[in-house]
Amino acid sequence: MIETMSKEEMQSYQGVREVPDDFYQYWQQLILSLQLPELKVVEKDFHIKQIRFFDLYFNGTNGSQVYAKMLLPNTNQKTPVIFHFHGYQGCSSDWSEYFKFVMCGYGVIALDVRGQAGKSQDNGQFDGLTVKGHIVRGMIAGRERLFYQDIFLDVYTLIEQVRKLPEIDDENMQTFGASQGGALAVVGAALHPRIKQVVTIYPFLADFPRILELGQITEPYDELFRYFKFQDPFYRTKEQIFKALDYIDIKNFAHMIKGKVKLLTGIRDDICPPSTQYAFFNRVQTNKEHILLPEYGHEALNVGVNDLCFNWLINTEIEGV
Repeated sequence: MIETMSKEEMQSYQGVREVPDDFYQYWQQLILSLQLPELKVVEKDFHIKQIRFFDLYFNGTNGSQVYAKMLLPNTNQKTPVIFHFHGYQGCSSDWSEYFKFVMCGYGVIALDVRGQAGKSQDNGQFDGLTVKGHIVRGMIAGRERLFYQDIFLDVYTLIEQVRKLPEIDDENMQTFGASQGGALAVVGAALHPRIKQVVTIYPFLADFPRILELGQITEPYDELFRYFKFQDPFYRTKEQIFKALDYIDIKNFAHMIKGKVKLLTGIRDDICPPSTQYAFFNRVQTNKEHILLPEYGHEALNVGVNDLCFNWLINTEIEGV
C-alpha cells in the first residue's frame, strides 16, 4: 500500500495546495462563454418494449464530436436520470448494464469520454508532451489548454442539454462513476447546480502534488512522472505545472457542489491513494457520507457494495445492505 498517512491524519487533510482565488470565476466564465451546441438525438430499436434507447451526439470544444448513450423507461411521465461516467481509457458500459436502473423508473445517460475507447472523437491540438495520458496534455501551455478542461466542459454540456429534453425530470438528476468516472461525477455536480446527488467511487484527478510526494508511478498517474523524468528532471517547471493542474483538481470543485455526496474509498487503494480522496471529501460543504472499505484497493467492489450504490441512486433499500 502506497499511502503513508494515518486515518487520523486524513480526517482533517485538505490537500497540499489551496484553491486558486479565481477558481470559481474561471469555471463560471468558461461555462458562460460556451455556445451550447444542438443535441442530436437518434432513437434505436432493440425490440425491448419497456425501454427506449437513444444515441446522443453534440459538437464539443475544438470541433470534437461527443457521444453518449441514453436509456429511458417507456412512459409518458418525466423521468429522473442518472449520468454515468466511465473509468480512465475506457468507454460507457454495454446497454444492458443499465437495465437495472431503467426497470426502477430511472433514465441513464452514459458519456463516452473524448479520445478514449468509446465513440467520442477529439480534434484538439496540444503543445508539449502527450505521451501516455490526458493529464499532461496542454499543461505546459497553461490552464486554458488543459485537455481535461475540454472533458469537463463536455460533462457540463451533456447535463445541460439533456435536462432540456421534454422526457427529463431536471429536478431529479444524479451523477455516478468510479475512478475517472468518479472524478467526472464530482465535476458534473460542481458545475451544474441541478445535480441532487453524486455517488463517487475512489475518484481520480485529486491532489496532484500529493501523488508526486507519494511517488505514485503506476497508471494512470505515471504520465506526470514521465514528464519530469524525461522533460524536466530538475523540476524547474513544477510550480508552473501545478498552477495549471489546480484548475482540474477535483478537490478544488468540492465547495461548489450543492447536492448530497456519497464517497466510497478502498483503504488499500494504490492508484488513487486514500489521502487524495480525503482531500476532496473534507472540502465538501453539503450533506455527505464517506464509506471506507479496509480490505479493498482500486478494484471491482463486491459483496453488497454495488447494491449499496444502487440503493443510494434509486433511493430505496435492498434487504441486508
